[in-house]
Amino acid sequence: MLQFEVDEHGADLPKDIGEVVNYVNAMNFGLQRLKDLPLCLRLIREIHGHLLNGVRGGEKTPGEFRRTQNWIGPTGCTLNGATFVPPPVHEMHQSLDNLERFLHNEESFPVLIHCALAHAQFETIHPFIDGNGRIGRLLITFLLCHREILHRPLLYLSSYLKAHRTEYYDRLMAIRLEGDWEGWIKFFLRGIFEVSQAAMDTARKILSLREEHRQRVKHQVLLDYLFEQPIISISMVQERLGCGYPTASKYVEQCVEEGILREMTGYQRNRRYRYDPYLSLFESPDFTLFKHPEDTKLGSENPLTGDPHST
Repeated sequence: MLQFEVDEHGADLPKDIGEVVNYVNAMNFGLQRLKDLPLCLRLIREIHGHLLNGVRGGEKTPGEFRRTQNWIGPTGCTLNGATFVPPPVHEMHQSLDNLERFLHNEESFPVLIHCALAHAQFETIHPFIDGNGRIGRLLITFLLCHREILHRPLLYLSSYLKAHRTEYYDRLMAIRLEGDWEGWIKFFLRGIFEVSQAAMDTARKILSLREEHRQRVKHQVLLDYLFEQPIISISMVQERLGCGYPTASKYVEQCVEEGILREMTGYQRNRRYRYDPYLSLFESPDFTLFKHPEDTKLGSENPLTGDPHST
């Protein structure tokens, strides 16, 4: 995604980069809208519209609740072979009204329990043709920010849900089949704990790296810029520092010599430089979005992601 932001035309990028960009844009849009609008069905629809805009699923009424039945099950299954069938449309709307009232009920449960219950209920209602899993995970972040538990979206629960995807699915199904809310809540809270610990550990490493590199980078404005934009070109540095191209090139080469930047293209012109020590802090398997399978039948959904896909 960082490479896409620097040069979307020349980069050899994964085909799902647009979905990742939309995911971030939808989150930022929703957090901005929360300043003027409560967490409600209208906001959820608006976020969904941004999430599917121009990417896979964009033809499946983005920003609108479904008007037909959907279902969750193995690739290519029919309604009869579905693992779970969400409520039909006429019951879905009543369920959504109940969910909206629950989102506004901030007195009955502690905040994290509130998030756990809301996420499970949203995934059970499955109100969109596509994108339910992604919206459901965003809903957790929006609730935590709306309740001022988080001031920035720094809690990345998707990594935990991916690492424990089978248990995640089983816990949601246990609610639907057996009413086992307690098992789901314990699973959810364990995930919050583990992801929070990982986020704090990463934050400490970032601060430590910043202090170390302050001693090695001569231009501190450049170092601050690298934490903001860890893939750069010389012209980008020139623009940020307000200096000439030779001066910007000199600063970049000094960082290369110090092992702070690495040239990543191998070209003589239009070079790109990568702040490897910083980016390596985020490149463990935990920092990976859900992967969405491509080959599922229209109307069926992958049981792990909760998102339907057409062939």
